[in-house]
Amino acid sequence: MNALKEELLEILQKPGLSEASLREELKDILGEPPPRKKMSYEEFLEWADEDTWAEWVDGEIVMNSPVGKKHQEIDIFLVRVVGFFVDFKQLGKIMIPPFQMKLPKSAREPDLLFIANQNLRRLKENYLNGPADLVVEIVSPESAGRDRGEKFYEYEQAGIPEYWIIDPQKKRAEFYLLDEEGSYQPALSGKKGIFHSRSLPGFWLNVEWLWADPLPDSLRTLAEIDPALAEKLRQALES
Repeated sequence: MNALKEELLEILQKPGLSEASLREELKDILGEPPPRKKMSYEEFLEWADEDTWAEWVDGEIVMNSPVGKKHQEIDIFLVRVVGFFVDFKQLGKIMIPPFQMKLPKSAREPDLLFIANQNLRRLKENYLNGPADLVVEIVSPESAGRDRGEKFYEYEQAGIPEYWIIDPQKKRAEFYLLDEEGSYQPALSGKKGIFHSRSLPGFWLNVEWLWADPLPDSLRTLAEIDPALAEKLRQALES
């Protein structure tokens, strides 16, 4: 807060600063508040930029709060391990925030998206136009209700085959797979256990890895999941 006050005072003390210039400099520091009116998704994309962490839900803008240290660490761990696995197996692509997934009535920014090769045509410049093949949400205190409530039903109705909910505070992970009737069924839930992904053939995750401090090394983790893949990655990094 003191740093913000100092920055504001520095701006206000600039000689010959016009009202328009002052308004622009304050906007850069404080950030432009989201519009109050409802807007189409196209208007939302025009309003937001690459640094805007927000979601579009039925015409309304929902701003995302900053995440905690453990949230960030788990996200980086999963991005590395899942990302390396997907790349070397040539399964498709992963995307991370602030990249969005556009569904019929919302555009969400999951912590990790996986799009299989057969669905890469859905990838646009700024968003995924349709459901991903795997979505990962890492729970923050303010997002718990959305991740287990609104988003759960949105992702289920959109037909996303696999949904992971990782809760660092409770040290609890929930893995859901879509059944033949289009409903999510729990595949694994709790603080420990081994989850085998359906969307990433050959990939499995030891839930206890997520709560380790520090988190496991990415290469050693891949060596457990797929020893041959880890060796290929090691050779590629050394070449």
